[in-house]
Amino acid sequence: MNRRSTITLSAIAVLGLALLPSTIVAQQGTLKQQLVGTWTLMSQENTASNGTKTQLSNPKGILFFDAGGRYSEMAVRSDRPKFKSASQPTNEELAAATRDYFAANFGTWSVNEVDKTLTQRFDGALRPNNEGTDVKSSVSLAGDELKLASMIPSTGVRIDFVYRRAK
Repeated sequence: MNRRSTITLSAIAVLGLALLPSTIVAQQGTLKQQLVGTWTLMSQENTASNGTKTQLSNPKGILFFDAGGRYSEMAVRSDRPKFKSASQPTNEELAAATRDYFAANFGTWSVNEVDKTLTQRFDGALRPNNEGTDVKSSVSLAGDELKLASMIPSTGVRIDFVYRRAK
């Protein structure tokens, strides 16, 4: 290879690196560093121990991870009915609203960089039985898409979440 070819190839390589999307460059940190931020829920699929799958249609949700190891998560069905009377909902309406709010919790989080798992410790939760428990999820991260696969020990249900990084 002559000198001119080497310079041309070097210039192309430098230009190519400069034009890489910032999300690709940002992904060069640890898994923990990559998870820090705000994520919006795109889909959720539940798989029962008997193999029955339930896909939630258009769920709404948000997941926050801070660099200090704290998180907050909320997720709800997007088609929840409104209360007939906003000032006095019935007990049945309140129960239905609670069922449709399938994730509302906060606590601490940590990652295992080697096996690419996330552990969330529920300090507070909509469902009191979840408080004080840990949920371990396998993590798959590609660009701005985060996939979490969690097995809920108390129910035997596997939950697959897909999140997109909030812009």
